[in-house]
Amino acid sequence: MTSRMVRVVLAALVSLAGSAAVQAQDGGLTFANLGTPSGGPARVIGSYAAGCISGAVALPLEGPGYEVIRVSRNRYWGHNSVVRFVQDFGRRVQASRLPTVYIGDISQPRGGRMGFGHASHQVGLDVDIWFELSPKPRLAAAAREEPLLRSLTLADDSGIDPSVWQAGHATLLRLAAEDPAVDRIFVNKLIKRQLCQTITGDRTWLRKVTPWYFHNEHFHVRLVCPPDSPECTPQAPIPAGDGCGKSLDDWFVPPPPRPAVAPPPPKPRPPRYPASCQAVLHAP
Repeated sequence: MTSRMVRVVLAALVSLAGSAAVQAQDGGLTFANLGTPSGGPARVIGSYAAGCISGAVALPLEGPGYEVIRVSRNRYWGHNSVVRFVQDFGRRVQASRLPTVYIGDISQPRGGRMGFGHASHQVGLDVDIWFELSPKPRLAAAAREEPLLRSLTLADDSGIDPSVWQAGHATLLRLAAEDPAVDRIFVNKLIKRQLCQTITGDRTWLRKVTPWYFHNEHFHVRLVCPPDSPECTPQAPIPAGDGCGKSLDDWFVPPPPRPAVAPPPPKPRPPRYPASCQAVLHAP
């Protein structure tokens, strides 16, 4: 082997070692490739956007008032409290005479970063619920991958789409927010404003409904850290009030213009997992 070939081989080995180091630090793709949960009781580790879950349980793919979609993603795993929440929520939806709701992503079998789609949903305490309220039969397996999912907002993001919005959407959000296990609910800012402008009577549940980017076709429910998971990192408490004042108005203030020529900000590195997630990652 010539000296040049030796240098090429060494360079390749260094490159592979560097890639392995990045993958070990990130771990997201590795978690995304794990198809089964680890054993033992369910235990949440870390924060919603930097964590994992040990002993996750699968949400049944259908039940009273709900049906899981995009099953092929294998993201219907979570803590027991999420399973209870979805099942209770589905029964309350059914009791309210609303159509069956579609349940989207919860977490991967061991949580962690996903290959695409979310920064959170890492610890089995987040669940996406789709707003689509058209009457619908139970779907065949193939049809569950790409069902009808209409946006509640206009295409130009100028307001609520009056042809889609109905009172039942506010009922869905209220039913979810009233569950004591729910920490907060993320919706598009226009949906939050619609609620602030139309809800009368008891408005205490509006406090949990928080504006966030996108979330015009679905709402994102986040549960509180469960008592059985001391390594779970909670979010800061939501401020008092219904969230319909200045904090909402600020979402509608245009951002200041960027300089004509400016270097793009560096892409932040994903936060590191807690050390306990390594055991979850490598558990049988």
